[in-house]
Amino acid sequence: MSTSPSVAVVILNWNGRHFLERFLPSLLKHTPAETAEVIVADNASTDDSVAFMRQHYPQIRFIENDANYGFAEGYNRALSQVEADYYVLLNSDIEVTPHWVEPVIALLEADPSAAAAQPKLRAYDRKTHFEYAGAAGGFIDRLGYPFCRGRLFDHVEEDRGQYDTPREIFWASGAALFVRAGLYRKFGGLDAAFFAHMEEIDLCWRFKNFGYKILYCPDSTIYHIGGGTLPKSSPRKTFLNFRNNLCLLYKNLTPGRFRRVFCMRLVLDFVAALSFLKSGGWLEFSAVFKAYRAFFKMRRQYRAAYDLLPRHAYVDDTYLRSIVADYHLRRIRRFDQLNPKKFYKAATKASTPRR
Repeated sequence: MSTSPSVAVVILNWNGRHFLERFLPSLLKHTPAETAEVIVADNASTDDSVAFMRQHYPQIRFIENDANYGFAEGYNRALSQVEADYYVLLNSDIEVTPHWVEPVIALLEADPSAAAAQPKLRAYDRKTHFEYAGAAGGFIDRLGYPFCRGRLFDHVEEDRGQYDTPREIFWASGAALFVRAGLYRKFGGLDAAFFAHMEEIDLCWRFKNFGYKILYCPDSTIYHIGGGTLPKSSPRKTFLNFRNNLCLLYKNLTPGRFRRVFCMRLVLDFVAALSFLKSGGWLEFSAVFKAYRAFFKMRRQYRAAYDLLPRHAYVDDTYLRSIVADYHLRRIRRFDQLNPKKFYKAATKASTPRR
C-alpha cells in the first residue's frame, strides 16, 4: 500500500506581518493538514510578526532565524530544520486557491527526473492576467536574460488559457517553488551569496546541468502581489539583479561560453545603465557598476568550488536568440510569438540527422 509523500509549505517572513494577517487564513483553509504542513520561518523581523504569530497562530510551527539572512540563506537555515519529501517555498504575499498543492505534487510524482515545479502565477491585483515573477514558467535566453511564458520584460499577458498545458520549463519561480527535498539538500539549496533575486534560477539551472527537469503545472493557480520586500525601482534591487545575473552565468555556463556572453553583456548592461541615468535614476545607474565590482569579487570565491561541477553552453529550454532583440527590435510581446525552433531542445532535435 503506497503512502502519499509528505509536503511542507514554508513561508519565509521578514517584516511581513500585514501579509501574514491577510493571507494565512486562506492558506490554512486551502491546505489541509493531510495535504501539507504549513510552517512560517521568520528572518529576524523588526515589526510585530513574531508576536502576531504567537498570539494568533500558536498551532503553526514557527521557526526563528537569529538574523536577516536574505531569501536564500534564510530558507536554507529554515529548511534544514524541516523533514519532508517535498518543500514548497511560498512567498507571504500570495493567495492560494482550493487544491493548489495536489496537482503540482502529482506532476512531480509522475516524473522521477523532475526536480522542481511551479503552479500558474496570476497577479493578485489584476486576476485575469499573469504575474510578473513567474507567470506560466520561466525561461532564459542565450545572453542570460530571464523571461516567462506569459511575461516578456514589462509586458504581461492576459490568461486566456493559452498556456494551459503542462510542460518543461527552464526555471520555476521562487514565489511558489515546489522542490524535492532530497535534491534540494543534495545540491546545496539556494546560493546564500545571492541574498535575494535569481537564486531560484541558479538552483534550477544547477538541477538542469545534472540532467533533471523543471516543470510547470497549469492545474494549480495562485495569486501573487509581488514586490513585497523591495519596490520595483530600487537601487538595491537593481544591484542584486545585475550582480546575481552575472554570477549565475559564471557558475552555470562553460568558461568559453561565459566569456562570449560576458562581452556582449558588458555592452548591453552599459546601455541599461545609461537609460537609468537618462531617466534621472542616478542611484540605479551607479548600482549597475557596483554590481560588476561585486561580481568580480564573488567570482574568485566561486572559481574553486564550481570548476568541478558540470557546466554547459546550453541546456534544455534555453532560448537561442536574444529576447532583448525580439522585444525591442522585432516588437514581440507574447511568448507564443517566439520561434519555437529557437529553443535549444527543439533546435538540437531538428538538427539531429536521422539514422
